[in-house]
Amino acid sequence: MGMMAFPRSPSPTRRTFLEQTALAVPLAIRAAAIGAEGREAPSDRVNVGCIGVGGRGTSNMQTFLHAAQVVAVCDAQEARRDAARSTAERHYSELMAKGTYKGCAACNDFRELLARDDVDAVSICTPDHWHAVMCVAAAKAGKDVFCEKPLSLTLAEGRAICNAMDRYGRVFQHGTQRRSEGNFAFACELVRNGRIGELKRVRVSSEPSHPAPAERPAPVPQGFDYDLWLGPAPFVPYSPRRVRTPHWYWIADYTLGFISGQGVHFTDVAQWGMGADATGPVEIEGHGVVPKDGMTDTAVEWHVEMTFTNGLKFVYDDHRAFPMGVIFEGTEGKVSALCNGISTEPKSLMTSVIKPHEVVLRRPRGHIPDFIHCVRTRERTAAPVEAAHRATSLCHLAHIAVLTGRRLRWDPIAERFPDDAAANGYLTKALRAPWRL
Repeated sequence: MGMMAFPRSPSPTRRTFLEQTALAVPLAIRAAAIGAEGREAPSDRVNVGCIGVGGRGTSNMQTFLHAAQVVAVCDAQEARRDAARSTAERHYSELMAKGTYKGCAACNDFRELLARDDVDAVSICTPDHWHAVMCVAAAKAGKDVFCEKPLSLTLAEGRAICNAMDRYGRVFQHGTQRRSEGNFAFACELVRNGRIGELKRVRVSSEPSHPAPAERPAPVPQGFDYDLWLGPAPFVPYSPRRVRTPHWYWIADYTLGFISGQGVHFTDVAQWGMGADATGPVEIEGHGVVPKDGMTDTAVEWHVEMTFTNGLKFVYDDHRAFPMGVIFEGTEGKVSALCNGISTEPKSLMTSVIKPHEVVLRRPRGHIPDFIHCVRTRERTAAPVEAAHRATSLCHLAHIAVLTGRRLRWDPIAERFPDDAAANGYLTKALRAPWRL
């Protein structure tokens, strides 16, 4: 018996159609001239601007240096952007000597980067509260977007990003790189092809946030545009830990905490295996622990249960339940896709062969190279925007369940809690002026 099917959606919207098919019109970027041995000539690579070049941003930039051509970097911290610029120019030193690479620009304000005609695509690796404003602005500016996870700070922001990518016809890749890893793809293929019978329950576990004490305000360091770092978030006095990883990741003004920051990797794999990239649950209930004092205020413990229209149960816990990852439970077996490896019950499923006529999931050449490939071809990326939004939405809904502590009904099409103004109040968050979507 195969996995449970989700009800057929109404006739597809234009957004859904674009996500499911390749765009017919190619992006107007410089011609893909081919160099020696069939390789792309360096001067004709996709030009990328990197917004946010801290730890993760720098790591991603290192990959973009090889997969594309980094021509601009942006960060609110002068030392970071100067270091990133130096790294890019060292990498392309031979091209600079030949005059085929003009150097890497460095700016404080992302709007300067988006205004550049030589930038084809952007990498956004900022705190979550900036993602929606930057993604929408990038789409309007005609740039394709690679955005780190989680997609958004609020559920409404996630939908705004989807709408912008659709309206402006942009290629989008979400930083949920498990979709580019063959072991997770194989785990999801086993589930979607009925190897464990009818799928009954999906369990997800993630590292939680951690409490941290309050910190006294301090002078803003020279070379750091703290007001721009805050951007659309409420103003609070500067203190060193507030802007450092991992502490900012546990502050609700900038993120939902690790319930989304870590957990979205596994809610994403879960919905991939469920075949639920374009839908969501209809009922949510949960509880958790959120620190009431100190600097951090996102969940350090949680247990949330969700139900989908076909009766499928989705259970989301902090990592006390089991190591981070996903467990798919069916009537005839189980597939565990955890950070420490993939396993099955029965064990024989590990040697199962997925046949060509079955559901065969993509094995991209790498998450960032896949993005660059899709920028050129206008194909659907491994982690497209609607899937990104739905995976992040599961985290938003879990967070809201923890905050309300009561059973909630959810409409996954309207993306509202029917007749529940209090719960709907958590779907949006005001942006500090002058920032807006």
